[in-house]
Amino acid sequence: MQRHPDNPILTRSDIPDIPSLPRDPFHPPLLHDVTSVFNPGAIERTDAEARFITLLLRVQDRSRETYLVPAHSSDGVSFHVEPRIVEFRGLEKLGRRVYHVYDARITRLEGAYYILFAMDMDDGCQLGLGRTEHFEDFEFLGLVSDEDIRNGVLFPEKVGGLYLRMDRPNRARHTGGPTSGSTIWLSASDDLLTWRPVAPLIDGRFHYWDEFIGSGPPPVKTREGWLHIYHGVAGHFGSSAVYQAGVMLLDLDDPSKVIGRCRRNILEPREPYELAGQVPNVVFPSGLIVEKVEAEGFAAADSPVKVYYGAADTAVGLAETTIAELLDACAEDAIGSK
Repeated sequence: MQRHPDNPILTRSDIPDIPSLPRDPFHPPLLHDVTSVFNPGAIERTDAEARFITLLLRVQDRSRETYLVPAHSSDGVSFHVEPRIVEFRGLEKLGRRVYHVYDARITRLEGAYYILFAMDMDDGCQLGLGRTEHFEDFEFLGLVSDEDIRNGVLFPEKVGGLYLRMDRPNRARHTGGPTSGSTIWLSASDDLLTWRPVAPLIDGRFHYWDEFIGSGPPPVKTREGWLHIYHGVAGHFGSSAVYQAGVMLLDLDDPSKVIGRCRRNILEPREPYELAGQVPNVVFPSGLIVEKVEAEGFAAADSPVKVYYGAADTAVGLAETTIAELLDACAEDAIGSK
């Protein structure tokens, strides 16, 4: 992948002050002079025959509170950030304390936009599911996990009559660091709310670039299979973990079968804005846009691809590639276990 020359495309200086609720002169801005913006979900939309890209940004305040903030662009590079925070209607009925909502992944499915996001709660990280039609109001559909888990991404269509997602249970731990995971799973559901594990897909490859792993953007349908970018963490360095991006390919009719996986990472921290920041040495892919889609929803092999990623948990970067290049990376002679 090649970095866009305007990187980083979004920084803390691009985030406007956002009023608190209720909005009156006696309440200071809820977001003011923010610390960071990173890990955006991304989707391409059409409005009045115009195509544009919407991001749901993870914005962090100096209180270390985290919110989702929408941003829009006609060219995928220059974004207008809305001065409002996404509020999921119905979340208050959950009856449990939610500290943070973050790392949104957006999938267009059955005529609506579904958003899987992480929720920090007293018993760990859970997955929440939201729904919107126009990115003007958002509905909380429910808690869709029953264990400490992250990196949930929905498939854009049913497969074999079932809704599918990838997720990453938090069952491993970085040395001296937070709970993480070393296996990406395929899960299935009849109704998008109750999920069951189907099969493990890939494991972390210890002593290599992707010891700990997790899903990135939602998978892309290609004629060769379901193409999926994931993140990998090299945790064996003494001073710091290094977050990188990789890619794998799943069987089109049976996504529990992995038919390709890259040997090398396809993006790693190299630039100053990736090497230094709130969490150094991080590229974290979370949004993907395919520019050319053929009949039946297949991404064209020659289609340009935009990948939005968090850089050092501080800014948003944009990397560009093609479907063909990503598929080629999946055909490398992979190392280690599946």
